Parts: sequence; structure tokens; C-alpha cells
Amino acid sequence: MQQSDDYVYDEASGEWMSAAELAHRGAEAEHVEVRDAVGNLLAHGDSVTLIKDLVVKGANQTLKRGTVIKSIRLTGDAQEIDCRHDGIKGLVLRAEFVRKR
Repeated sequence: MQQSDDYVYDEASGEWMSAAELAHRGAEAEHVEVRDAVGNLLAHGDSVTLIKDLVVKGANQTLKRGTVIKSIRLTGDAQEIDCRHDGIKGLVLRAEFVRKR
């Protein structure tokens, strides 16, 4: 161990740790795994298919089962994905209603 390491008190664990280790733990905590209805891991840019008819609030439209949504974006939430569909801006879907293509 080097003497020049900065130590920071981590309130979550109640321990003193090096700044590098604390930054590494923070980066791991930010990575959230998002899984679809059958357990497949989703990533930015994936295409998904709806497994259920969904009524879109505020758009007076229903997305039918089997609709393909291309190029999804992960929001950082474990259950939500951001996507685009014709005529609907700012569409956010729950991962439990989609299946990876």
C-alpha cells in the first residue's frame, strides 16, 4: 500500500477505504441489470417484442402484442426501458412486458 492513498469514510459500510476502492464500488452500484419477461439481459440498442397488449396513457393508442420496438435505451431503473414508437414520444415500457428479439 502506498502512503499517498487518500482514505474516505464510507457511511454505507461504516468503514474507511481508499478513494480508488470507493470509486470502484460506486461504479458497480450504477450498473443495473435489466432483464426481460423471460430473463434475457437487455442492453442499449436491443430490439424487443411486446408480450401483451398495452394501453398507452395520454396517446389514446394501444400497442398490440407482437409489436417490435427497435433501439431501446436503458434508464438506470431495473424495470424501465426508454423507447420510440411511431407517433409516441417519450415512451417508457416496463421490462416485464417485453421479450428480447
